[in-house]
Amino acid sequence: MKFSGALRVALPLPLRRVFDYAPAKDLDVVRTGVRVKVPLQKRTVVGVVCDQVARAEVPISKLKAVTQVLDAEPVFSESVFKLLHWASTYYHHPVGEVLHTALPVALRRGGNLQPPLPRRWYITVEGGRSRTMLSDRAVIQRQVLAELADAELKGVPEAALRAHNPRVLNALRRLEARGWVSSVLDDSTTVVQAHHATEQQLTSAQSESCTQVVSHLEQYAAFLLHGVTGSGKTEVYLSIAREAIARNTQVLVLVPEIALTPQLVARFSQGLAGKLVVLHSGLGGRTRHRGWWAARQGLADVVLGTRSAVFTPCLRPGLIIVDEEHDPSFKQQDGFRYHARDVAVKRAQIEKIPVVLGSATPSLETLENVRKERYSRLLLPQRVGGAVMPDVKLVDIARTAHQNGLSTAVLDAIETRLNRGEQSIIYVNRRGFAPVVLCLKCQWRAQCLRCDAGLTLHAGSGVLRCHHCGASQPAPSLCPNCAESGLYHLGEGTQRVEAALIERFPEARVVRVDSDSMAGPGQVEEVLETIRQREADIVVGTQMLSKGHHFAAVTLVCALNTDRGLYSFDFRASERLFQQLTQVAGRAGRGTRRGTVLVQTFYPDDPAYIRLQSHDFDGFATACLAERKAAGYPPYARFVLLRAESPQQAAPLGFLQAAQARARCWLQAEQAGNIQVMDPVPSPMERRAGRFRAQLLVSGRDHNHLHRFLEVWLAELDRLKRARTVRWSVDVDPLDLY
Repeated sequence: MKFSGALRVALPLPLRRVFDYAPAKDLDVVRTGVRVKVPLQKRTVVGVVCDQVARAEVPISKLKAVTQVLDAEPVFSESVFKLLHWASTYYHHPVGEVLHTALPVALRRGGNLQPPLPRRWYITVEGGRSRTMLSDRAVIQRQVLAELADAELKGVPEAALRAHNPRVLNALRRLEARGWVSSVLDDSTTVVQAHHATEQQLTSAQSESCTQVVSHLEQYAAFLLHGVTGSGKTEVYLSIAREAIARNTQVLVLVPEIALTPQLVARFSQGLAGKLVVLHSGLGGRTRHRGWWAARQGLADVVLGTRSAVFTPCLRPGLIIVDEEHDPSFKQQDGFRYHARDVAVKRAQIEKIPVVLGSATPSLETLENVRKERYSRLLLPQRVGGAVMPDVKLVDIARTAHQNGLSTAVLDAIETRLNRGEQSIIYVNRRGFAPVVLCLKCQWRAQCLRCDAGLTLHAGSGVLRCHHCGASQPAPSLCPNCAESGLYHLGEGTQRVEAALIERFPEARVVRVDSDSMAGPGQVEEVLETIRQREADIVVGTQMLSKGHHFAAVTLVCALNTDRGLYSFDFRASERLFQQLTQVAGRAGRGTRRGTVLVQTFYPDDPAYIRLQSHDFDGFATACLAERKAAGYPPYARFVLLRAESPQQAAPLGFLQAAQARARCWLQAEQAGNIQVMDPVPSPMERRAGRFRAQLLVSGRDHNHLHRFLEVWLAELDRLKRARTVRWSVDVDPLDLY
């Protein structure tokens, strides 16, 4: 029966609304959730049908009609479609952009729902018998048959055949018509076939954790798997995933960074029997589309991906795992600013399946949910295999000689490990050679012309680079202001520490791991494998080294330049410092020999460092939560950050002051005293990439009241004339107040 009402279509536009369209005259009923092409001004765009209504705001006869219906079935499962609408409402982001974000690039552009899958070709029995009968002039056909005959039962990917001869498709069609060759869809480039190896013997704590989760399969439950570094959280993941797959359901595994995916893919492919797909931004568009399709059709048992994989539809959802749940990489910092961990929990609620959040250093928000009994806590208090926690020592660099950021104690400890044939990690969470370049004569300092930030010297390329906007310029040999020679390079980055260690230990194999030295995910995995194979003696790196890696021969970790996290304008800074140091310290002593961790600091008496020495994360978290509660900070209140930026310095503050006035009028009328709207202020780094930035913080203790206020307030801001003079955004539950 033909539908005579209007279709409400979400379009990828920065507008908090849907658009009404009339169904095309020659089309039957259009299902909610399908993609359609619709006219918008002078162009055609791809949108998603969100609803069907009998009446529109204007007569249906005056509505523009849908140009084309692209799908016969909804692109998202019912549960993911519901999740995306929830995310749009919770994060107050336009629903069209939310739906657009969750689609593979090809589908955003109107491509087919099913991706073009590659084929693998085989020679048939008839082809094997008859290939000698081919004419000598059928050169390409003879070459194809010979190659397929050599491959035997393995077959040959179509891409390999085309690489040898671009015109091979015509030859294949002729041979296929004669019954001499055949083909099948080849998913080997997208789906990893896992081969279940021997299971490791679980500890009693691991077994108890697995039992708790498995008993809640097929129902919603949230678990925090809190295990010290090296306690075998991955083995717990594998055990519960095996059980979920045995019940014919799919497992979604989220990791914070691309660098962790190869390691987990290897562990899951060896520990499970089934098919696995990987989804992250480092993959090509076709590969991601095929992986998305495999998950949607139920062809993959495990979907392993980074942040955006949380929106991947699964035919038979059964379990969600979020590894390193505390990691800030799960929060999207631009555009649609969602937090993948929180979205994963909501998805588990909607799909009525368990979700497991794993970490050695859980976020304070997650710990508070445990204390409120929203989540169940599963403890892994000891390392597996007899390994013990490393010995953490504090090096007071105010009383110790040091050069290029390396104290005598650190250099002596490295030398001891080199003599014993062991590995050392030097943790420097700052890229480049020196973060400050200045002239001692006239006090000139290298500053970015587009940001309120200094330029960092990168010695290898001889450039000064801004780590905020990416601007670069050649490093001067003379002061640009007074022409004085011998500019002073202050501070230590990974390049400077690497150079100092190479000079101090010329026979040692020194490897640097940071975003400057890694060209892509493939190179990251190559370097990590080099470390695992003990082909490096000293590893200098940033926080890329701190998460989840197992290096059995590493017995020493030295942390440099860590004090910045103690005294910062960001109230989360101390929490992140403790998490980073605990994680990087956890790389030491995971084998048979106990590890040592040296932390260089000017403040060895700080309570955070004292608790780090005793591995007292619970004590640190309890103290932090008490401070947050007294101050009215998350998780005891909800924060929302309204940001604005413009090339004109006065415009952002002017817009935010108008926004504040509207907010306070509404709050006074509603007598909503539990919501606070702070004064607008310039951002801590006011100018970035040539644009001036300002921000306004909103705090509320009541979740429902806050979101009701935001709904009304943002609708008013959309109508403000000043809103057109700036680029503005709203960030619900912000992680960075900058």
